[in-house]
Amino acid sequence: MRRESETIEFKKSTAELKDAVVAIAAMLNKHGRGEVYFGISDDGKVVGQDIGRMTIKEVTQAVVDNIEPKIYPKVETRQIEGRNCIVIEAHGINSPYFAYGRAYIRVGESNKAMSPHKIETLILSKKKLLWELGISKKTMADVNKGAIREFMRKAKTAKRIDFEFVDVKTTLHKLNLLDSGRLTHAAEVLFCNENRMEIQAAIFASTDKFTFLDIKQFKGSLFSLRQQAEIYVNGHMMWRADLSESRRKEIPEIPVRAISEAIGNSLCHRDFENPKGNEVAIFKDRIEIYNPGLFPEEINPEDFFSGHEHSILRNPLVAETMYKSKDIERWGSGIKRIHDECVAVDVQVEFKRLKTGFVVVFHRPKWEEGEGMEKGGQKTTQKTTQKTTQKIIEEIRKNSRVTRKELSEIIGLTEEGIKYQLCKMQKNGHIRRVGPDKGGHWEVQG
Repeated sequence: MRRESETIEFKKSTAELKDAVVAIAAMLNKHGRGEVYFGISDDGKVVGQDIGRMTIKEVTQAVVDNIEPKIYPKVETRQIEGRNCIVIEAHGINSPYFAYGRAYIRVGESNKAMSPHKIETLILSKKKLLWELGISKKTMADVNKGAIREFMRKAKTAKRIDFEFVDVKTTLHKLNLLDSGRLTHAAEVLFCNENRMEIQAAIFASTDKFTFLDIKQFKGSLFSLRQQAEIYVNGHMMWRADLSESRRKEIPEIPVRAISEAIGNSLCHRDFENPKGNEVAIFKDRIEIYNPGLFPEEINPEDFFSGHEHSILRNPLVAETMYKSKDIERWGSGIKRIHDECVAVDVQVEFKRLKTGFVVVFHRPKWEEGEGMEKGGQKTTQKTTQKTTQKIIEEIRKNSRVTRKELSEIIGLTEEGIKYQLCKMQKNGHIRRVGPDKGGHWEVQG
């Protein structure tokens, strides 16, 4: 049964053309896309539309002439249940759109006049969208060449770019991160160590922010910030060992993939014009990932759970670059993946709108420090972590160039688990890395 929706409108005939133009503007303001069918009644019954020599042209002209900013829709004749109908398909990202001098917003199957406040909000959002295209005060000398090379390695592995690294300037140009040879704001936050970006990270003693046990301030390029924040969270949440199978498996209290997605999304979709930094807060009962970027009013986070909702990008150039290196995925799939990862292991996760931004809340399972986890008739404790540390040290002494993949196969942990253990061992002074990740080697301290 055909039904109208927030992106579909039915009209019996082109006698209702003016109302159709209003509906298109309303749908564009709400979802950036919309379809109008002439020849279908409100109840979804196909009645057909008389189509003359000039009908398609008149319909097209009505849309083009009476919606501002201008849009150029696809208008065509379609056979539906053996009857001729006219279909208008429209897309646009330059909201607010005005039809006959007024702005409308789609609410269910109706078109409501937009309030002055909503119009102002859309205009301000449009201006903020352009921030990443502004010219940075940084120069090519401020770009971290190593970060560019690492980005290229990841993007090539993901098969999302089709060119080789020649030099920094050429790479940034091909990534559309330059304007007349100058760095854009997007290039600055992505690849310059010195920029306005920062993450505040803290561990709190209880469920509030009155007493903190540790506090850090991370600075650097966007990719560096993500790595620092992930290491911080992974190093301070609980991990347990599952001995139910032949190979020991490290299990985090919150899925590592979900944490990674939340941090990546918080950096990609933040409001860069807001001087407030991103935040990572670890409480006794929860972990919060906060970003100073308001969630779009017209949709809810839960709308993304199905995987059918489309992402509204605040920073499309930053998002496109992160997509190429597989640090994020397209089409608003981050929230769905976070949700699905947590549901799979029975971890409660919330997505909360705040007046100052947006926060993802992971509720920690009730694991007590040092308490064992029963799996397959075997019980493990913190001693398992000590054994892992000792085993890694033994393997490094045998082969200082041993890789994470090799350690994973030898010890029986996932590569993420090995990464976590190595980072923790470096922090505690057990080992140190000499040289780059690729081509360097490990040294045992003490």
